[in-house]
Amino acid sequence: MKNLVKDYDIVVVGAGHAGCEAALAGARLGLKTIMFTVSVESIALMPCNPNVGGSSKGHLVRELDALGGEMGKNIDKTFIQSKMLNCSKGPAVHSLRAQADKRAYSNAMRKTLENTENLTIKQGEVTKLLVEDGHITGVKTYSGATYNCKAVVLCTGTYLKARCIYGDVSNYTGPDGLQAANYLTDSLKELGIEMFRFKTGTPARIAGNTIDYSKMEEQFGDERVVPFSFSTDPEDVQIEQKSCWLTYTNEKTHEIIRANLDRSPLYSGMIEGTGPRYCPSIEDKVVRFADKNRHQVFIEPEGLYTNEMYIGGMSSSLPEDVQEEMYHSVPGLENAKIVKNAYAIEYDCINPRQLYPTLEFKKIKGLFSGGQFNGSSGYEEAAAQGLIAGINAALEIKGQEQLILDRSEAYIGVLIDDLVTKENHEPYRMMTSRAEYRLLLRQDNADLRLRKKGYQVGLVSEEDYQKLLTKEREIKAEIERLEHTNIGNTEPVQKLLEQYKSTPLKSGTTLAELIRRPELSYEAIASLDKERQELPWDVKEQVDINIKYDGYIRRQLKQVEQFKKLEARKIPEDLDYEQIGSLRIEARQKLEAYHPISIGQASRISGVSPADISVLLVYLSSK
Repeated sequence: MKNLVKDYDIVVVGAGHAGCEAALAGARLGLKTIMFTVSVESIALMPCNPNVGGSSKGHLVRELDALGGEMGKNIDKTFIQSKMLNCSKGPAVHSLRAQADKRAYSNAMRKTLENTENLTIKQGEVTKLLVEDGHITGVKTYSGATYNCKAVVLCTGTYLKARCIYGDVSNYTGPDGLQAANYLTDSLKELGIEMFRFKTGTPARIAGNTIDYSKMEEQFGDERVVPFSFSTDPEDVQIEQKSCWLTYTNEKTHEIIRANLDRSPLYSGMIEGTGPRYCPSIEDKVVRFADKNRHQVFIEPEGLYTNEMYIGGMSSSLPEDVQEEMYHSVPGLENAKIVKNAYAIEYDCINPRQLYPTLEFKKIKGLFSGGQFNGSSGYEEAAAQGLIAGINAALEIKGQEQLILDRSEAYIGVLIDDLVTKENHEPYRMMTSRAEYRLLLRQDNADLRLRKKGYQVGLVSEEDYQKLLTKEREIKAEIERLEHTNIGNTEPVQKLLEQYKSTPLKSGTTLAELIRRPELSYEAIASLDKERQELPWDVKEQVDINIKYDGYIRRQLKQVEQFKKLEARKIPEDLDYEQIGSLRIEARQKLEAYHPISIGQASRISGVSPADISVLLVYLSSK
């Protein structure tokens, strides 16, 4: 029997948020790319909460967009509510979050993929990786077809040997009842790849017309919406928005859960996988936070095409009858009808320490990996990794230097560095607290930090790059003008300071010094600034932040300088740590296992002490 044989440059396995970004990056960089999915209906699927962004995750989407990714553009086309979170705090933690119409999001992404040159979409299950002499050469599918290629990007998400569980019901399916991918794990293990078994979960979906919203607090979107993508015209996203709703669990809810813990597969041992600590199920919350008498429950629309509502904060794997009782105990949900039961999902993923910061496997040349398959959680974390893996697969084929973002450059750099350097025994979730240089890595300046890199790679257009250069010039010129514009203690100045309850001036000052006062801002002093020209809103935002936080930014830049010195000290790939006699045994073992690419990365490995780093530096200097 003769089987099909095809040739491509890049094969992407999986069509979730990571797979879409990887495939688009490869194709847009001019390489013949094919993306496999178990179902074309699952392209850019949102099997859990239909939203993009949120605390720290909004940073990732903005950075991905600055590099030339698609997620920001796609959510701008398909959101139904948008909010800037943490606005009462400093700009370092402001984060955009948008509720998506999940079907529209998936359809819009599919349309983009289908109309991208060099990109083929294929429904089919990849079952085997073909490797010769440590190099990837292709893949085989369930049908027996062979696809020869120069690079493979694995973005299998939660589909590998997936099992959905609630109560004693256990189905070997992927999310939303889609087909699982049951064969690739064995091929990976045969190649010596270390696998983990992780778990995540999702709450029930409830018929919106059976909810009593009068018992809940209505949650509105922002009056003025800020787009995710730097390429989106802000006027295009000023739409009529859908409301979300807030309610709470209560002691009755918690009693129902506690009384049925023995029936939960989480506690009965039926679930083997490790779940995400920062996104626990409701039964986990009740056990771990026993002192709390209520937990927030967000009721969020799944889209404009349906009245189905997502019950945020109440994911569960309890039996069906307990779910009914539990949800009905929540104010507003007393008569709610469950459309889809909550469930937990177990799946195979890799130990990400087997990857370089480029997201290429250390042992197999040309094999890259992105998304939940790397042991992370979340759509945004997945998309960011998919983009970097896709870019690097393409750059390797082209013989160009690969893209590595370090911790001082991007949240994406923090995410990937944490995955490949630290020991993660549970699904990894991005948080602002993980970024040491978060005052520099704000979501508002992602384009200023990363647009040039996207342009150099080839994913950002000349037009967008020229817009960036104009923006940079305008920000610099305006800051300089404000720093050198003096102002005296005149009556208008006194009145303005009185209005904002600001300390009166004793002598002249500059406009920049006034902006630095906590109670004042660039906009607040506009009436005193006679030479001010009209500037775009995003330029004004950068001027205000850069002047106001100047001292803190300078201090953080000095810290980054020290960090960069350690990152710049590269370690030879073939270094034999056994030859460095002064290293402690644990450090030797850890360094041998990780093979860090720089002194900076070595210093972040658990079990490698500052004394070990000193020994390593002395050894490298002597060589």
